[in-house]
Amino acid sequence: MHTLQVRNKTSHRKLTSFTGGSLFAVSLLLTGCGSVGMKPFSQDELAIQTAADRAAAQEGVAPIAGPLTMDEAVARALKYNLDRRVKMMEEAVALDQLDAASWDMLPRMMAQAGYSKRNKDLITRSVDSVTGQPSLANPYISSERSHETYDLGLTWNLLDFGLSYITAKQQADRVLIAAERRRKAMHTLVQDVRTAFWRTASAQKLHDQVKQVITVAEDALTDARKAETERVRSPLDALRYQRQLLENLRLLESIEQELASGRIELAQLINAPLGQPFQVQEPDDKADAVLLDMPVQRMEELALTHNADIREQHYASRIAVEETKRTMLRLFPNLSFNYTLRHDSDRYLINNSWNDTGLALSYNVFNLLSAPSQKRLAEAGVKLADQRRIATQMTVLTQVHLSRLQYQTAYHQFQRADQIWQADSKIADHMKNRQLAETQSKLEQVSNSTVAILSLLRRYQSLSQLQNVSGRLQATMGLEPEIGSVSELSLETLTRQVNASMQGWTQEMRQEVNQKVKPEVKQATPTPSAALSVPVATDPDGASPASLPPVAALSTQQ
Repeated sequence: MHTLQVRNKTSHRKLTSFTGGSLFAVSLLLTGCGSVGMKPFSQDELAIQTAADRAAAQEGVAPIAGPLTMDEAVARALKYNLDRRVKMMEEAVALDQLDAASWDMLPRMMAQAGYSKRNKDLITRSVDSVTGQPSLANPYISSERSHETYDLGLTWNLLDFGLSYITAKQQADRVLIAAERRRKAMHTLVQDVRTAFWRTASAQKLHDQVKQVITVAEDALTDARKAETERVRSPLDALRYQRQLLENLRLLESIEQELASGRIELAQLINAPLGQPFQVQEPDDKADAVLLDMPVQRMEELALTHNADIREQHYASRIAVEETKRTMLRLFPNLSFNYTLRHDSDRYLINNSWNDTGLALSYNVFNLLSAPSQKRLAEAGVKLADQRRIATQMTVLTQVHLSRLQYQTAYHQFQRADQIWQADSKIADHMKNRQLAETQSKLEQVSNSTVAILSLLRRYQSLSQLQNVSGRLQATMGLEPEIGSVSELSLETLTRQVNASMQGWTQEMRQEVNQKVKPEVKQATPTPSAALSVPVATDPDGASPASLPPVAALSTQQ
């Protein structure tokens, strides 16, 4: 008997050891199968992907034919700019998320199929319900060893429906936020294009002149060094002469380097090949003071109703309010309904097919404890969104006043730079006549040419700064080209729409100024009836500021 017990213990140890070893081996196998190693890209893979990306970036981009106008540059940026494509794709993703969120409001219909198999029969015993003694009847089999099951169930949850509905409304506001961000990116893009365009125009205008004057200065420097070597003139005078020439050369070379970056920036904005040379055509209307004549109050009205940042914060505030409703809805009981069609192939069942119907009401008791804190959190989120909206409004109003002041300063600086350039240009013409009469040295020729070039460069820089500030002011007021789908319109049609839209801006602003000035003239000789009337500020169409229609959030579609 003792020997038998020892054998049983030994067998039990062997079985336990074998089982533990098997489990350890299986664990190692699963660990080895689940481990993932690092796989960096090879140089060939990176080269292939880079070539594919560059080809995709230039896909569908029309080549530049002829001089590039301002309207065409803006149209090309709106149609081909890569950063704008990213914003459009973000808006498209937000729309897809809205579609996906709308499906969450539907009931859930689950289809399920299963197969079950066991190695032994399901044999059960029974006991007497009165005496508690085992039944005298033989044990019985109540289920097949293998059978299939099929279910088709419909479940509808009232709480989930309410939460999904609020989520879909929030996602709709997020789509509008993505549209406003795309608008803001478009404002910045148009502003950058206008600035880069004028920098390119200045480089195109001054490139040949700078090269020519550099060549003359280098020839004069060579002659000066030769004269110093031959001691034709005083060594000190020769060195001073050379130093003045070198100063002019350094200034000209710095101008040349500054001009070289404008075309590359413009090519990047319009998604043109960076190494492709192209010419730009300067517009006739270079500077306009119409923005200075518009009242600041009207600018504030436009900014508060059209600015992309403010409109985004309005949608964010609405999302915060919906989040409060969502938080409060979670505190309510949950009512669920289900209806299921079932089928089981078990031959021991008398009814192999049947229907299930259920109605359940559930409630998390701990919601009573967490309700006050959840409510405070939701209300704090609404207050935070409101405070952000108010802060954004003040920031935008500050930007309006600063941009208008900067525009006024830039406009006066451009006028002054234009006057200086005209004076230097006349001086250069007189010096050119003296050169023809051989009454001036090469140093005077280089110095006067350098001053004229520098004056023209500063004029273009002032004009570029004026266009930059003008674009910033228009972006702050939320003005943008009203165009259709850039992917469906041709480049020529889009260019015409951009031209019409930009001309419409100027005309509308002139009408704003004219309508603001006419009432002031009429008030100079008031009539008895007019003396009793209360003046009301009106928009160009005669409507009150409160009734101004908002800008369409999707004025430019993808």
